[in-house]
Amino acid sequence: MKKTLKVIGLCLLAIYVGYTLYYLWQQSQPKPTVYELVSPEQRNLVKRTTVAGSMEARRQVDVKPQATGIISRLLVQPGDMVRAGDIIATVKIIPDMAQLNEAKNRVEAAQINLTEVQREYDRTQALYKDGVVSREDYEVQNNRLAAAREGLVAAQSQVQVITSGQSARSGNISITNLRSTMTGMVLSVPVKEGAAVSSTSVFTEGTTVAKIADMSDIIFRGYIDETEVALLQTGMDVELHLGSMQELTIPAKLTYIAPEGVMQNGAKMFELKADADIPEGVNIRSGYSANASILLGSLNNVLACDEKAISFEDGKTYVYVLTSPPNDTQNQQFERRPVTIGLSDGLSIELKSGVKKGELLRGNEIKEQSKGTGFTIIQ
Repeated sequence: MKKTLKVIGLCLLAIYVGYTLYYLWQQSQPKPTVYELVSPEQRNLVKRTTVAGSMEARRQVDVKPQATGIISRLLVQPGDMVRAGDIIATVKIIPDMAQLNEAKNRVEAAQINLTEVQREYDRTQALYKDGVVSREDYEVQNNRLAAAREGLVAAQSQVQVITSGQSARSGNISITNLRSTMTGMVLSVPVKEGAAVSSTSVFTEGTTVAKIADMSDIIFRGYIDETEVALLQTGMDVELHLGSMQELTIPAKLTYIAPEGVMQNGAKMFELKADADIPEGVNIRSGYSANASILLGSLNNVLACDEKAISFEDGKTYVYVLTSPPNDTQNQQFERRPVTIGLSDGLSIELKSGVKKGELLRGNEIKEQSKGTGFTIIQ
């Protein structure tokens, strides 16, 4: 009995050792590389590019004061409609002391000059009446007197302008009344009553009192990367999708492509503008974020396949066509074949020549195969 059990034990041990050696040998063998199979078929291809941007008025201006001072009255608020020439704010002048002193000095100098010229005129007039000086000399002196009087009035007007923003000679014109320069909607009023504002000059841009825009003419404005700008041209169809109105699609036309790019976040970007055809009854606010989908090209019912089946080598395009039986996944054989490609929509690509419908092409390598799946054909 003991001998029988011993024999059985040795047999089991031999079977275990044999199975272990077989398993180790099997694991050491290289596994065959299995690829997905891609089947070309007739497809419709639409190629688009998306540009992020915003909606804004074509014409908008920043209204700035002509004099430095303090806002004494604000007559508009965001959302108000104004016409060109309407008063939107009143500025209380704060005279610049250097300019005021210089203007007063000019008044004093003009007064002294007038006094001197008046004295010479009176003397010349007396001599002219006695026949000592000619009429020509008398007229010259008369003209000098008129010029001196005019100089004094001009100097006095300058002081009035500096201190009050207008003069007796300017009539109703006043730099203290800030007027709208265009007809439109007030988008923003970044100042409040009592705020100090500065005038526009060669040294400063001045303080913006109000931003006004013509909201009846809305455009899309965005930036596109230099890798795609070469594919665009004015007149292309654009679809606008607004972040605040996701269910709405607004048709537009590409009207402007910047001739020069600007650096943004380390990339060269080119400005785009598109005229939007706003549907009636839709209220678009300035600054709405929007994505512009630009149609670059489309093809209907063309032979195409997934882009993963295309290989790019030495500037040429190839596919690998299956030559072995489709069900023999352990011994797949492929033939490299040059092809001519066309339009791509980012997922599928047109096959102009080199491949026929029904042939199977090599796709991506399958890392792990589920049991019983055989092979995979991607259509």
